[in-house]
Amino acid sequence: MTPADTGASTVVDAASAASVPDVPEAAESPESPEPPDSRMAPGGPGYRRMSLALFLAGVATFALLYSTQALLPLISGDLGGTAGDASWTVAAATGGLAVFVLPMSALSERFGRRTVMTASLAVAVTVGLLVPFAPSLPVLVALRAVQGAALAGLPASATAYLAEEVTPRALVTAIGLFVAGNSVGGMSGRIITGWVAQEWGWRVAVGVIGLVAVGCAVAFRMLLPAPTHFTAGSLRPRVLAGTVRDHLANPLLRRLYAIGALFMTVFGGVYTVIGYRLSEAPFSLPQGLIGSIFLVYLVGTVSSATAGRLVSRLGRRGTFYLGAGTTAAGLLLTLAPFLPLVLLGLVLITAGFFAGHAVASSAVGKTAQHGRAQAAALYQSAYYVGSSAGSTVGAVAFHSGGWASTVGVGLLAVLGVVAITVAGTLAARRRADDAPVGTLGLSR
Repeated sequence: MTPADTGASTVVDAASAASVPDVPEAAESPESPEPPDSRMAPGGPGYRRMSLALFLAGVATFALLYSTQALLPLISGDLGGTAGDASWTVAAATGGLAVFVLPMSALSERFGRRTVMTASLAVAVTVGLLVPFAPSLPVLVALRAVQGAALAGLPASATAYLAEEVTPRALVTAIGLFVAGNSVGGMSGRIITGWVAQEWGWRVAVGVIGLVAVGCAVAFRMLLPAPTHFTAGSLRPRVLAGTVRDHLANPLLRRLYAIGALFMTVFGGVYTVIGYRLSEAPFSLPQGLIGSIFLVYLVGTVSSATAGRLVSRLGRRGTFYLGAGTTAAGLLLTLAPFLPLVLLGLVLITAGFFAGHAVASSAVGKTAQHGRAQAAALYQSAYYVGSSAGSTVGAVAFHSGGWASTVGVGLLAVLGVVAITVAGTLAARRRADDAPVGTLGLSR
């Protein structure tokens, strides 16, 4: 992505062409063709294996990360505590990921993306098999924090792997497929846990998710092609700190980080609290049906996988506006006391969130010219801080003021997305106005 894509601009000096000295006719000869791009592309060797491997990694990541989210009412009843207390089983996992994603990205710069992703999944699934045996809520929260920290090695490394191994034109689609795996994992994990927990309790439910994740992890390692464009970096703290400073000094990256965090604040808050709302009057749904509500994640699978087409039509900023508007409309619909309207609202929230997330995460990979793992890690850190904040604040808002308060928190986050995108649009226009005559126009 060019810096203009979500708010900055790229200026190409046309006068530079005139400064190239003339070449005598005798020396003129047809230019030798550029070597073909050896990176993976749709239809090319390894692309399908890579797509399936990272899709399965996304499934395992989200299934494990949010394995307790649909079970919070049952966990509250079994281990004690309020909705806010139980929400820490989600917030601890996403918070652990947010804290450790940057250090894990540094390890991937040194030891390789595939190595770190494999190790992360191995530790996370091992902890996942221990979670069902947690004797108390504090122990469960601690195990979930460790699990989130282990998973931190996967999202940033996956984004960096794709940025290095996939052709630029296919990058948005490739990351969209990875994000689609996230949505499938989040959906299937919640549906499975909902129905299993209804029959055998929440402990058996999270144990089943752990076994599913084991299968995904094994398949991932067998399928993912070895990287061919990775260059090992340094683990020196000074080098890492300098790379992080460079990324944080980039106004475009800062905007993308904030947009990812705010979108995830909405999503985390809504899906952490929705189980409590649907289990109460006027809906009073059983646990199995509450888990099935997460079938709407299929909408996220479609919207994230088609994000590239949205960008080609609307531009990245236009897609952010569309995602924010769709999410806001969904939030307002969920205020209705009728289940069909609530479901439609969840569909719109899910579609808007996944489209915005897929575009923002791919934009980070294309914007960063060095230290891509750190750039992606900063995005993931902001993203999961948003998830932790949304889970906790949304649950506290629900406990104090009901569902309307949770919706209010979400609408404030959506307004933040719009405000940041507007600021990027205005900055791009200012740069366009200041550009010298003869330069190329802004991309979208």
